[in-house]
Amino acid sequence: SVVHQPVVLRETMEYLAPAPGQVVVDATVGSGGHAAAIVERIKPGGKLIGIDRDPEAIARAKERLAGEPVVLVNDDYGRLEVILDRLGVAAVDGVLIDCGVSLEQLKTAERGFSFMLEGPLDMRMDPRQETTAAELVNRLPEDELARVLWEYGGERRARSIARAIVE
Repeated sequence: SVVHQPVVLRETMEYLAPAPGQVVVDATVGSGGHAAAIVERIKPGGKLIGIDRDPEAIARAKERLAGEPVVLVNDDYGRLEVILDRLGVAAVDGVLIDCGVSLEQLKTAERGFSFMLEGPLDMRMDPRQETTAAELVNRLPEDELARVLWEYGGERRARSIARAIVE
């Protein structure tokens, strides 16, 4: 299998500046591309905490980072304080959050993130969550749908799009 190469890796490492002995959080570990580069720079004595909402991403990262000083957590980085408390980590030296949809999520039609592949309108970062995007667009009233499109999508035409969906 092809190992995913992270985008802007050089720039990320330059700004994050991981060093031996540090504790670093990759809050969106994905397939572990950035994490692998961070781990090489924090050894010896360092630890990487990798977090991802997507259990499939955690499985890929576990395989890629096997044998490394890494703790992987299947959770939402919005709960970072709780996660660190649970792990007994009082302070970290750096945090990387690479927001967005991963290539693996886009390439998997069943995940429903792609415009190019035919699949259900799912769009759940964690497939164990109950509500899919299809259920939301079919259940929400027009004004609530417009609010979601505006607040979470930054969509300027949120009202007219919501109206068209409801029609």
